Amino acid sequence: MKQAAVQQLMNPHSHLYVALSGHGFGHLAQVAPVLNEWRRRWPQARLTLQSLLPEPVLRTRIAGQFAIVFGAADFGMLMVDALEAKVGESLAAYRTFHAEWEARLAWQENLLREAAPDLVLADIPYLALAAAARLDIPALALCSLNWADILAGYCPDEPDLQGLRAPMLAAYQSAVAFLQPAPSMPMPELQNTRPIGPIAALGRDRRSEINRQLGLRGDETLVLMGLGGVAMRPPLELWPELPGVRWLTPPDWIVTRPDMVNWAELGDCAMLDLIRSSDVLFAKPGYGAFAEAACNGTRVLYVERDDWPEEPWLSHWLAEHGNGVKISRRQLATGELAEPLRALLDQPARPPLPPTGVVEAADWLERLLR
Repeated sequence: MKQAAVQQLMNPHSHLYVALSGHGFGHLAQVAPVLNEWRRRWPQARLTLQSLLPEPVLRTRIAGQFAIVFGAADFGMLMVDALEAKVGESLAAYRTFHAEWEARLAWQENLLREAAPDLVLADIPYLALAAAARLDIPALALCSLNWADILAGYCPDEPDLQGLRAPMLAAYQSAVAFLQPAPSMPMPELQNTRPIGPIAALGRDRRSEINRQLGLRGDETLVLMGLGGVAMRPPLELWPELPGVRWLTPPDWIVTRPDMVNWAELGDCAMLDLIRSSDVLFAKPGYGAFAEAACNGTRVLYVERDDWPEEPWLSHWLAEHGNGVKISRRQLATGELAEPLRALLDQPARPPLPPTGVVEAADWLERLLR
């Protein structure tokens, strides 16, 4: 349907309810650009966000006014740190979650009744989708993964796996569509999947300002360090100093080295601006990191996470569309990064990838809010 026709049919005061996973920041990185594009088109529309992510983080990434419902509709996988999942504990948590399914579903239904939205968007709490289906509220799923397949990837031989996954898959299937932004893991058991382009927000190149603030000459390699929304700090005190390399570290890492700078010292430089302005993003495999780096033209040095079921599709996509080199967890511990960093910088630079999935997903929201 043409844009003009959509504008004629959509109520400008429509109410969108977003259920957002708090498992790291990758889910927010997928949803925020879509919501910002949708709100740009419909600034008077109402938005409610259900999540356990910190409110300042949500308001930094999502523009405009929105109400927040603090409550977890999913937990994803329980984590030791940014790289390692607590598989046994996560399996036990899923068994408890599903043993209490009716009570949890009633709780989520009450939240939706109170909000009375016109549409539910889930990335990717299946409880919210199941509640929307029971209340006959149209729903849309958006994510590069789903928890049913992540659980199956970790626990393929558990005797009760099929029983645990059944309500999850049914909830995902109840959505009008499950949008899969590139790169996404395959979801062969769902019949409502719809592939779309990559989703990422774009930052501003502020490298000249950063060089001036840090007293850099301009020929250094600037590496931005970020391992996602799950706490993890490498033993940086043991790392050797690499000539010509300067590291930007998260505010809570507290590093006292002349070659490492707390990025909070750069003042109003947003994370997306840091990604765009750095030569390299040092990260774990994750949708937000890979998509934002590829779409901002930044190289990625990433730590192996081979047990994460989504990882192969993330790594293959980055190799095809961006610049990336994988390091081992031993190299993360020792800081032996000179060779992989040199290999990464020797790769021919790929041009920034257009984040076409942002507009595609916003178009879906418009169509369903007619």
